[in-house]
Amino acid sequence: MATEAPIDSTSTTREEWLRAAVDHLRPTFAAQGNPLPPALQVSVGFPSVGALARRTRRVGECWSPQASLDGLHQLFISPLLAEPVLVLAVLAHELVHAAIGTPARHGPRFRRAALALGLRGRMTATFAGPDLQARLEELARLLGEFPHAGLLARDPERTKQGTRLLKIVCPSCGYTARTTAKWIEIGLPTCPCSTTMRLNAPGSRRTLRPAL
Repeated sequence: MATEAPIDSTSTTREEWLRAAVDHLRPTFAAQGNPLPPALQVSVGFPSVGALARRTRRVGECWSPQASLDGLHQLFISPLLAEPVLVLAVLAHELVHAAIGTPARHGPRFRRAALALGLRGRMTATFAGPDLQARLEELARLLGEFPHAGLLARDPERTKQGTRLLKIVCPSCGYTARTTAKWIEIGLPTCPCSTTMRLNAPGSRRTLRPAL
């Protein structure tokens, strides 16, 4: 992973941040024999289905070139996400789809490429394993803060939150805890295993769904 000076994220758009992340990940994909397409589009946007679902919320999506008028892969990261390392882990999952082709879905070819990259867990709901987690944390430090304020899945003006405790989970070891939305807004805590924890929607069983 590169060790150059951090990017000034205060003058960077979300798309520029994501494109910079793609450029830094390109050599890794190439070295594993799964080169990324020379050009692709990546942005923040709600997935086509399941964007706000409680049990099977989709947080990333990769559309094939055949579905795009410019003939490029179109990758989207859910606007509910704002924690840089989690955004990068979801981006890595979607880049695997772009590298091997969306027709492979989450089958054997996807699994081989995802595991080689360092993704772990069910292929429909991957998370960064320890080695990839460390590399993404280094990349996140290089890129700086993700220039995006995460959206709440439920509008507080319409859904009273009260003092309900929200579940947070470690993507590396599975350690869970609960805290209030107030503290989550300030920042997600670090797991005892030194991994940044992430918000887990109540009743959620999956975070990633098959790409289109």
